[in-house]
Amino acid sequence: MSLDLPRAEKLRLRLWLQMLKATRHIEAELRERLRLEHGTTLPRFDVMAALERRPDGLKMSELSRRLMVSNGNVTGIVDRLVEDGLVVRVEVEGDRRATRVRLTNDGRRSFEAMARKHAEWIQQCMDPLGDREVAETTAALEKIRKVEI
Repeated sequence: MSLDLPRAEKLRLRLWLQMLKATRHIEAELRERLRLEHGTTLPRFDVMAALERRPDGLKMSELSRRLMVSNGNVTGIVDRLVEDGLVVRVEVEGDRRATRVRLTNDGRRSFEAMARKHAEWIQQCMDPLGDREVAETTAALEKIRKVEI
């Protein structure tokens, strides 16, 4: 069964599908390259990226909120990063239930190497676009993000 939609609606649906496919394509590339070149996962990279922006570290609850994942998911990732010596847990003064997580020096060096490659890979994915196309696409996506449905 095919929907009989006006041309403008069909174009918008097609745009949505292309955005989704492009996002999935880039994400799959990043996952594979992180695995092959750095022996890590995209979720581990994301945790380290969030911590890199906060040298004093983040509470576990803040980290899960920033990454928009459950505390349980973050806990498992952080546990493995601690085992690998890339992050450390620090007690939060005045709150025995909370811990703050921050990158170790090894974690910072490891993340910096991955971040340089990550930026390179994103550049490669975006290479087909000219500067004007990048600016226009970015502006269009920012407009979409502001729409409340």
